[in-house]
Amino acid sequence: MTSDLTSAPISTLVRRLAIPAGTGFFFNTMFNVVDTWYGGQLSTNALAAMSLSFPVFFLLLAVGSGVSTGATTLIGNALGRKDHNEARRYLSQSLSFALLHALFLTAAGIALAPKIFILMGAQGEYLALALSYMNIIFAGSIFFLLNFVMNAILNSHGNTVAYRNFLIGGFCLNLVLDPWFMYGGAGFPTLGLAGIALATVFIQCLGVFYLFSQISKTGSMPSFRLADLRPRWSYYRELFRQGLPSAMNMMTVSLGIFIITWFVGRYGKHAVAAYGIGTRIEQIALLPVMGLNISTLALTAQNFGAGKIGRIRETVLVSLRYGVLFALCGTIAALLYRRELMGFFTNDSLVINAGVGFLAVEALVMPAYVLLYISISAMQGIRMPLFGLFIGLYRQIAGPAFVFHLLTVVMGLGLIGIWWGIFGITWSATLVVVIYVSKVLAKLEKDLVNI
Repeated sequence: MTSDLTSAPISTLVRRLAIPAGTGFFFNTMFNVVDTWYGGQLSTNALAAMSLSFPVFFLLLAVGSGVSTGATTLIGNALGRKDHNEARRYLSQSLSFALLHALFLTAAGIALAPKIFILMGAQGEYLALALSYMNIIFAGSIFFLLNFVMNAILNSHGNTVAYRNFLIGGFCLNLVLDPWFMYGGAGFPTLGLAGIALATVFIQCLGVFYLFSQISKTGSMPSFRLADLRPRWSYYRELFRQGLPSAMNMMTVSLGIFIITWFVGRYGKHAVAAYGIGTRIEQIALLPVMGLNISTLALTAQNFGAGKIGRIRETVLVSLRYGVLFALCGTIAALLYRRELMGFFTNDSLVINAGVGFLAVEALVMPAYVLLYISISAMQGIRMPLFGLFIGLYRQIAGPAFVFHLLTVVMGLGLIGIWWGIFGITWSATLVVVIYVSKVLAKLEKDLVNI
């Protein structure tokens, strides 16, 4: 059955989609928290290597995000128009699209990762640990990307429960597999940090089978043949046109993390480890917003296909209302308990002190992320993905490259200058986004009236 997102009350739909999606993101983040915690048990070098790997890992996430955003938008638009045959064609084409990208990522990632890590300052054991982790992740790219696109297919049909269930199950399984693969036992060798990566890939592999079974239950794929995966370039072109800006936007996030990590790395491995832990804590605080992003994209895509622009504006307003409330709660928690939160992941006082400074500033940025993410999700749903890319280029690359140098070197603020630079850049981007999206929605409503 296909969930019609074009008629039920918006507030009801937002809750119905966002709560399972947000719950899933919580367990996905806790999955990463477990990985980070076990990495910290190995050594500070292992923890820093995982933090160093994050910008590279983000490249995989960027491609997955692009493919999934394109699939959600195009399938959702087709469903909004009640064109189920077109939706089915985009479904099968998005799967093969993901497979081709996965093969490319595996080859490119394994070949380029050493050069990227060396450029970021890694050497010796630090470099070896980072490579032992990322080479396994890249080898499992096919499972990550298939799960991304199958989740997008389910989201476009109004089903955010299936992926939530996978993420909960994956988290529980990770609690067992991480220590087993790290330390060995029961006939399994000791793998150290590589064991954490292997556990992640194995769980993603299991997820492929589960999510495919859930897609079959939607009725959107009455029969499946391998021939359906044969590339149709007209569909690939649309998936590429809608997905590339989203992928590039995510890649700007990766480059932004690379830029931040490069600047932070000038203050030592303890600062890099603190930044890695701090971003994990921030992810937890913003989990409800991630669920709202999913619901906003799915609702916007179907209602745009149905020509119901007023429901798109209502979706954005309702999502922002919920999101700002959640972000303020996260801000307060991060300000009050930042030392305790850092202390949960490490007992290294240098890492804790650096992380406390990061959270003190970053807590004030959380409401801005809500405005940014939800507004950009709405723009993707109405097939205007380039806007998010332009904002990403400013927020992640152009702004940081100039502002961080200005604050840390020219003004001599040191590490805290990086944190305040993030604050200023993010809020200025948010102001532009809010003004622009308001004007776009007003124009769409006016054009609809004049038709």
